[in-house]
Amino acid sequence: MPGTKVCRWYNETSGMKRAFDQGLLEERWITEYCLNGGAGCVRKKRFETEGYVSPDYVLPDGTVDERLRAWVQGRQAG
Repeated sequence: MPGTKVCRWYNETSGMKRAFDQGLLEERWITEYCLNGGAGCVRKKRFETEGYVSPDYVLPDGTVDERLRAWVQGRQAG
C-alpha cells in the first residue's frame, strides 16, 4: 500500500494483528490505526507512555470488543 506508515508495534506479537489474521477484527481497525503509523491509537499511546500492555481484546480506540475477549479467554483456557 503506497504511502502507508505501518505502526512499529504492528507485528507478529501484536494482538490486533493476531485477531485480524484470525478474521476476528474488521479491516478498518488495521487500516485506520495500524497502517496509519498508530496515529490516535490508545493501545500504542499507553504502551509508549506508561509501559502498559493492553489486553488483546482492547481495540485501538480503547473500547473493549466482547467477541475478542471471549476468543482471548478461550485461548488462555486451552
